[in-house]
Amino acid sequence: MQLWRERELLELLLFKLEEEQLLLAAGKSRWIQFSTREIEQVIERLKASGMARVVESEAVAEDWGAPEGATLRELIDHAPEGPWRDVFSEHLRALTQLTAEIAQLRDANEQQLRVALRATQETVASLGIDTGAYTNQGDRARDDSARIVDTRM
Repeated sequence: MQLWRERELLELLLFKLEEEQLLLAAGKSRWIQFSTREIEQVIERLKASGMARVVESEAVAEDWGAPEGATLRELIDHAPEGPWRDVFSEHLRALTQLTAEIAQLRDANEQQLRVALRATQETVASLGIDTGAYTNQGDRARDDSARIVDTRM
């Protein structure tokens, strides 16, 4: 059951990342903060689920004679002949596939966010508006001081 929960959470994370991608593609940056928060919430639930899986895996590893701290792959190697080996192998395959899809979508979203940030920065710079750079003390930076490195440090 713990592996099913983890799979469902990974599917939910994949959905939330696709949702974020659609918002980015539609230019709906207004909602990105909510999307990001939902993604973070799913990741927190995944962390808790992962810890619960470790606890459950320890009991299974002990029953099957696998080493302490055995991975899912090692549990499969020590699984008794029959359905358990097939069930765990299917979970491993699904978890691996979902993880690969999540990584790919995360990278694509990150790239879209970087492009959007760059476009926003270029737009603001082209307006000739002073963006109000500040020093590390919170004072307004002088016009002749560096914008990236505070030369008065």
